[in-house]
Amino acid sequence: MIEKRARPAYPRVRAIPTRWADNDIYGHVNNAAYYGFFDTAVNCFLIEEAGLDIQGGRVIGLVVETGCNYFAALAYPETVEAGVRVARIGNSSVTYQIGLFREGEDEPAAQGHFVHVYVDRDTRRPVSLPDKMRQALEAIHA
Repeated sequence: MIEKRARPAYPRVRAIPTRWADNDIYGHVNNAAYYGFFDTAVNCFLIEEAGLDIQGGRVIGLVVETGCNYFAALAYPETVEAGVRVARIGNSSVTYQIGLFREGEDEPAAQGHFVHVYVDRDTRRPVSLPDKMRQALEAIHA
């Protein structure tokens, strides 16, 4: 059984409105949309706090692993609150944990993870995390 983490376990939380297109034929947010919420929450943190330059930076993050556990359905027009924390920081890789919550709730509707490997934009070879990024990641390391 997966250990559920309540909202206080996540040092950064971002509100993400669901879209009409997120719902599937069964009337709830489709499982694939959850990965979009994960990506949005983590990349907003990286851009806003860790200095990631998605347009012209030399370092980019490539997702090499993902996973999600679902506990309760979400549906449009709810606002999802995505909590982010870092579980592991390596030389060139980072494991993020993300909790998705209904607005104002402490119990997760879903929780997942993904792993970024940071590489040189041109060569796609792994590189060490930039200092500013490492400092921001350490600030939310669990």
